[in-house]
Amino acid sequence: MMIDEEIARIREFGLQLVNILGLESKPVGVRFIKQGEASQFEGERLQQHRYCQALMKARRGTKVILDAEGIACPAAAAAFGFRPLPEGLRSGQGLVGFGIVSDPSVGRRMFEGMSRFEMGSLQQLELFPLDQAEAYPDVVVVEGPVEHLMWINLAYLHAIGGDRVQGSTAILQATCVDSTIIPFLENRLNFGMGCYGCREATDLGLSETVVGFPTPMLEKIVEHIVFLGQKAIPNSRSKKVLATLEKRQTG
Repeated sequence: MMIDEEIARIREFGLQLVNILGLESKPVGVRFIKQGEASQFEGERLQQHRYCQALMKARRGTKVILDAEGIACPAAAAAFGFRPLPEGLRSGQGLVGFGIVSDPSVGRRMFEGMSRFEMGSLQQLELFPLDQAEAYPDVVVVEGPVEHLMWINLAYLHAIGGDRVQGSTAILQATCVDSTIIPFLENRLNFGMGCYGCREATDLGLSETVVGFPTPMLEKIVEHIVFLGQKAIPNSRSKKVLATLEKRQTG
């Protein structure tokens, strides 16, 4: 299959992120296919999978499709507009039952503030390793150690001219809302600390978290990652300043 120059560049950017940062899994491209939109994407059509689990499969190398029939998480299903939020979650009582909050009004407010797609607007989600892209993704999502993702945030900050980077999260729906929907709807990078759901349902490590950004920012982010890889990243990881301190203390 022939791929055009733009998609070839997307693939190369995915490889550069892995190689320079030392990521142990692949950045993921996510496409939103609207109702009635044609797609020739070939991937595993998932059944009874949460969105965070679809993301896990994609970052481990598998191309996947998730739709209203296949998505298992009711909160993510509501966020992507596949089906309404169940009353138990909407009321906040569900989060009390999970032991996440003790006051249902807090849980209710958490869901009220959830960014979401219009109900019924999407046909399916397509997730794929960025270095295997066959079409232009809407969003790039990266899971990995906090230090690795720190450099992505710094590269994004540089790309937007030095403005402070804002993170928005309810410590809930970290992969679907925080790292996929907010970056798309608000056209900006977003990051959080992970959440109860994705940490229970996937292989996301204790020291790992997730960040997402709109794909049009990818080139500038990678451009600065390359720059950081020449000096800042290796210098920071060398911990020479710490070694100097320890040498003084033991000398």
